[in-house]
Amino acid sequence: MKNSFRGRLSILGSLCLLAYLGISSFQKNEHQRWGQTLLDSLTESQKHEASNALAGLQIDPELEITTFATEPMLKNPTNMDIDSKGRVWITEAFNYRPAIAGNPTNPAGDRIIILEDTNGDGKADNQKVFYQSPELNAPLGIAVLDSMVIVAQSPYIWRLYDDNHDDKADRKEIMFQGIGGEQHDHGAHAFTFGPDGKLYFNLGNEGKQLLDAKGKPVLDQDGDIIGPNKYKQGMVFRCNVDGSNVECLGQNFRNNFEVAVDSYGALWQSDNDDDGNKGVRINSIFEHGNYGYTDEMTGEGWSVKRTNMESEIPLQHWHLNDPGVVPNLLQTGSGSPTGILVYEGQLLPTKFQNQIIHADAGPNVVRAYPTKAQGAGYTASIINLVEGVKDQWFRPADVTVAPDGSIFIDDWYDPGVGGHQAGDQNKGRIYRIAPKNTPYLIKKLHLGSPMGAITALFNPNLATRYVGYKALQSFGEKATKDIAAVYQNEKNPRLKARLFWLLTQSPDGLSYIDKALTNPSVEWRMMAIRAMKMRPFDAWKAMAQRVVKDVDFQVKRELAIALHHVKNTEADAIWAALASQHGGADRWYLEALGIGADRLWDTRLAAYLALKPADSPAFRDIIFRARTPLANAYLFQFLKEAKALNEKLRYFRALDFIPGDEKSALLIQLINTHLKQDAAATLIAIRHLAPEYIQKNALARKTVIGLLPKSDVDEFTKLIEKYNLVELKPELMKIILGNKGGRQAAKSLYALAGGNDFINKTFAQGNNTVKRSIIDAIRWQGSKESIALLNQTMMNNKLELIVRKDAAKGIGNSYPAGEDFVLKALKDKQIPAKFIPSVVESVSKAWRKGVRVEANTYLSATQSNAKAKHPALNDLINLKGVAQNGIKVFVEQCAMCHQINNEGIDFGPKLSEIGSKLSKEGMYLSILHPNAGIGFGYETFEITTKKGDVYQGIVTSKNETDIILKLPGGSIQNFKTSALKSVKQIDNSMMPDGLADGISTTELTDLVEYLSTLKKK
Repeated sequence: MKNSFRGRLSILGSLCLLAYLGISSFQKNEHQRWGQTLLDSLTESQKHEASNALAGLQIDPELEITTFATEPMLKNPTNMDIDSKGRVWITEAFNYRPAIAGNPTNPAGDRIIILEDTNGDGKADNQKVFYQSPELNAPLGIAVLDSMVIVAQSPYIWRLYDDNHDDKADRKEIMFQGIGGEQHDHGAHAFTFGPDGKLYFNLGNEGKQLLDAKGKPVLDQDGDIIGPNKYKQGMVFRCNVDGSNVECLGQNFRNNFEVAVDSYGALWQSDNDDDGNKGVRINSIFEHGNYGYTDEMTGEGWSVKRTNMESEIPLQHWHLNDPGVVPNLLQTGSGSPTGILVYEGQLLPTKFQNQIIHADAGPNVVRAYPTKAQGAGYTASIINLVEGVKDQWFRPADVTVAPDGSIFIDDWYDPGVGGHQAGDQNKGRIYRIAPKNTPYLIKKLHLGSPMGAITALFNPNLATRYVGYKALQSFGEKATKDIAAVYQNEKNPRLKARLFWLLTQSPDGLSYIDKALTNPSVEWRMMAIRAMKMRPFDAWKAMAQRVVKDVDFQVKRELAIALHHVKNTEADAIWAALASQHGGADRWYLEALGIGADRLWDTRLAAYLALKPADSPAFRDIIFRARTPLANAYLFQFLKEAKALNEKLRYFRALDFIPGDEKSALLIQLINTHLKQDAAATLIAIRHLAPEYIQKNALARKTVIGLLPKSDVDEFTKLIEKYNLVELKPELMKIILGNKGGRQAAKSLYALAGGNDFINKTFAQGNNTVKRSIIDAIRWQGSKESIALLNQTMMNNKLELIVRKDAAKGIGNSYPAGEDFVLKALKDKQIPAKFIPSVVESVSKAWRKGVRVEANTYLSATQSNAKAKHPALNDLINLKGVAQNGIKVFVEQCAMCHQINNEGIDFGPKLSEIGSKLSKEGMYLSILHPNAGIGFGYETFEITTKKGDVYQGIVTSKNETDIILKLPGGSIQNFKTSALKSVKQIDNSMMPDGLADGISTTELTDLVEYLSTLKKK
């Protein structure tokens, strides 16, 4: 490896040599502290040399971390697997998001490489290229299954085969295709082998669909097309090894990067929040569950206001108060979660055994999440395994268990995280974690006998388990005797569980399941239910009727989930018996019941009500969760009885999930009777009325108009627009002329039929005060009508100068339509000379630097727009700023788009913990080159209406009927999809180029110094 200290003082050269030779094995002791002291003495570029790879990492005191491989042997590793020989397989991503990052690409394509330690010293000394192709560009998943290697790269899932075992791919087949998220981290992700012999995998929220090798839509377990018509956002799947029998096991995630399956068949996953919202989460996967990233019914984003909204943003992010959302196991704050596994080896200390191990590239950490059962769900805590305390370039992208039980970490190693930044193309590291002084030794497998295959199945490494499982299957019936004998005597419950899954496939499979249902272990009884439900209901009906009486709610939960879409009167009775045992305080159990009643609520709830349950918190929970008009009468009774508004909120919200018009009729009745003296509850009730019901029911319309809250201008105007109350156009005009809330009122007025004519007529007939108030309200709208009125006003010689000048100063205030109009009008010489300064002033705060610069060229005076000269990036990162001074810079330059601890405008990513996510270099890259790394969820979209109006902003919510666009400054624009001509994503960030041009280098370094202090607490 290159020695970056050559030519320095000899003592520093010696230190570097020691770093190279000695810090290749690092423990949390004086040796590690010495290494970190050395790191502090180096320049930024020296810190990132491969010879110092471990100096910035802090490892658990019972373990040591060693470097297995670094650049130039590999670069930009995205995903990893380890085969049964202990060789490390890596997918590289040199060609990562070039359209955004602007980085060079390799026309030969990216690589899949195999790294091997041939001499037993714990370091890779042999590298092979298994596959490279021009169509391989930034793959995100790899699973090595003997001679078959599954590679995930949107829009494809490929199977690569090494038929002659020469470590070169001989052929490639499409397994799945049509997956969204090409060159996007939220697309196709890695596959993993489960104990049941099936494959598990997931798609982030850009994946959207699955097509088979022939391009036909893949059908789910219900025979429905896997796509956005049924499923929302990210999804998790199970299928056979050949890709058949695909089941969707969960939905409505944002970017679930990998799924881990333990030996009992339980699934665990992480999920990423929208940047800066401290909402990263760990999930226990309840099969067929909804995990709440967007509104289940409307598809709206989490930030859209709703009744019973959670109090904190990290909770709002997942709609956790909504009926139908499975609770989160753990929320870990800000981050960029990546690889995940369940560690079932015995090499690591006990505290890590049988626990989730997870990589989070954002806060530079690999953690364990010790998990405990609580009711029908779980609680979890956090233990750090390794953390980049002194190196924010440490970006763990994956974690994998080796055949000897050690853990390997795949380090992307970069100043940024994935699509947010791609600052380095040539670095990458692989580390090994094991107890101190544990050599990397891999035992040879003996797969020629059932006992040898069982030994492989017991290995903590999944690739080894796969070859053992496959060998046992190939032996057929003659292996069953050996399997059964080992099963009878095996004491380790997880190893025994792997044999259980094989035995359930034997002719005596049901008897093994039946016996496991009485096992003292809760995990075993749940596993038995998971195996049981893979068979037709009639085969396990009698067993289910016994399990209803199980004393543990984890087991009851699993049985409730097993009833998902089982349409049968006896299944209704089993579900009702389970529901009658709900205690009213376990949300996990309630959601399991909801999954078991999905699509069958009419008969499920009827069976429960037939048991004549008493009114109780448990009964009210069941009604709250129900999805049938049968629940309406009870919900309205609860609303009538509730005294405090907070008690009513969850029942109002529950109405959103009940189909049919009956609830709107009951709401009107409730408003006119029990809510007469309760203005706050009345307003909430109005919000829950269906717009189509108001349009066809004159009495309901009259009721709503009479009760609209005029004192709340924002609410008043939005409800007029929502219910298309055209008779209230004069009320909206009063708000405009009152100069408070005029902007929203104008927006609502333009949205109503005849609204534009009403505005123009009022403007024409009004005095100067009226005209100026209307101008102030419409200058932000950006519609063809509003710009036309402003332009006509400016050009009308019959109007007074002050009015015309107001129009000129406001005509470019809308983005992008007003700005674009100004540039075209100036170019076409359509602006009177005396108004040119005012028109140029109207775009002086434009987000696009090019707009400001071009407009300035039309001024008669010479404009000085000298660019601030900043040092090169390598020099900037070595400058020390003053954090306290950076606060002032942030307030003046950044707070109009970003929030820190809820201060500032909520438009771009929140920055409260940005110092834990980005290194200084990453921050400079974001500020100086905003288009090089756009945070997921903050992409710029251009919306064109059928009338020709153009808007640009950030889409915060999108469903089949509505799109919500957040505009610069934090304002919101709502659109009906039926009124739109096109919606397209554009490459430029909403953070404009050139922001750093207006501040000095000192101010820039102060700003970055301040942002670097904003760490996760």
